[in-house]
Amino acid sequence: MTIKNTIKLKKFLDIQEEFTANAAIFPGMLVELMSTGKVRKHATKDGHVCAMFALEDELQGKTIHDAYAAGDQVQVWIPQRGERVYALLEDGQVIAIGDFMVSAGNGHLKKQQGTGVSDYNPDIKIVAVALEAMDSGQSSGGNFPQRHIRVMIT
Repeated sequence: MTIKNTIKLKKFLDIQEEFTANAAIFPGMLVELMSTGKVRKHATKDGHVCAMFALEDELQGKTIHDAYAAGDQVQVWIPQRGERVYALLEDGQVIAIGDFMVSAGNGHLKKQQGTGVSDYNPDIKIVAVALEAMDSGQSSGGNFPQRHIRVMIT
C-alpha cells in the first residue's frame, strides 16, 4: 500500500466548497451538510449521502493526518462518478479490489455486506468501489490515527 499525501487522487471537475465543522473532522472523512449549514461526519450507516469528502487544509500547511476542529472552516470536495478519493476506512474491514463501499455511519467507509441479487436493498447507498485490497484490522504501526484507502466514486 502506498501512502498518498492528498485526498484528491483523480479529479475531473474539482467541485469544492467550504463549510464550518460542527466537530472534529479528519481529511478523507465522508461528510454531510446539516440543517445549520455546518458539516459533520456522515452519520447514517449504509444511508443515502451526497458524496462529499473533507480535504486536507493545505493552505494552512496541514496534512491528511491533521484534523479540523469544531468551528474550523473545512475544505470539502464533491467528487463525481469516476473520480478517485483517498477515503477513510472503518476499522476491522477486509477489503478486496472491486468491493463496493458504503458509509459506516462515522465518516468512514466500509464494505457493503452481501453482493447477491437477493441482497439488494434500495435504501443502501453505495458510495464507491475499492481500488486496493486492505485489511484494516492489521496494525498501521501506530504511525497515523486514521487509515485511508483508494476508492473510485460510483
